[in-house]
Amino acid sequence: MRRAGAVALGILAAAASFATTACGHEDESAEIGSAPLASVPPASEFVRVVDNAWFPLIPGSRYHWEGKSRDQPVSDDLTVTHATERVMGVVTTVVRDRSYRRGRLVEATTDWYAQDRQGNVWYFGEATKTLDGHGKVVSREGSWRAGVDGAAAGIFMPGRPRVGQTVRQEYLKGHAEDHAEIRSLHAAVRTPYVSSRRALRTTETSPIEPGVVDAKYYVRGIGTVVEASVKGPEHERLELVSFSRG
Repeated sequence: MRRAGAVALGILAAAASFATTACGHEDESAEIGSAPLASVPPASEFVRVVDNAWFPLIPGSRYHWEGKSRDQPVSDDLTVTHATERVMGVVTTVVRDRSYRRGRLVEATTDWYAQDRQGNVWYFGEATKTLDGHGKVVSREGSWRAGVDGAAAGIFMPGRPRVGQTVRQEYLKGHAEDHAEIRSLHAAVRTPYVSSRRALRTTETSPIEPGVVDAKYYVRGIGTVVEASVKGPEHERLELVSFSRG
């Protein structure tokens, strides 16, 4: 689930702005090598609650991010619903994500996640709709569901993340191929909602979007707090403004 799919991510509007959240000096613009696709455990190895410290999805939780893309205001609302859906025999948590540009809904997505007994959060797919200025659906590109048409679930967040670890988060050839690398477990980050010097920082790339690199920051007990472009054709950054725990 790259929120860039909702409002495309690319390079930061100003490198100095990004520096306020970074920790370390490695080249974050470097693209990630291909990570192997992990084998999905049997359904009996999954638990009902996604409570990974770095990416908790507690039903009833709500997140609101705000930022800019190409100097236009953008925002994103995510709700962890109480609904579940069975995908490949696994009971997943249903997450609803809505992205806005200049206050207008531009993308509506439903995501499916589940956590195994080792604490790994698996991403089982998404149903996404891109809307035009009249609210009409103009595309469902990026939608995929594990077990359908060759699509496979991937690990979105490891149970025990370590620096240098790479994961393939999703897979549907030519449509959903995000990879992520853990860059730091002690990154500094500051948003209107929370500040931390012990954030987890990742970079994400996809062979579908060569030359595009995004960075994400996660805070324990909350989840994603910043998404920022590092390299690519766009100019976007989103920061967590409010969060209510379910």
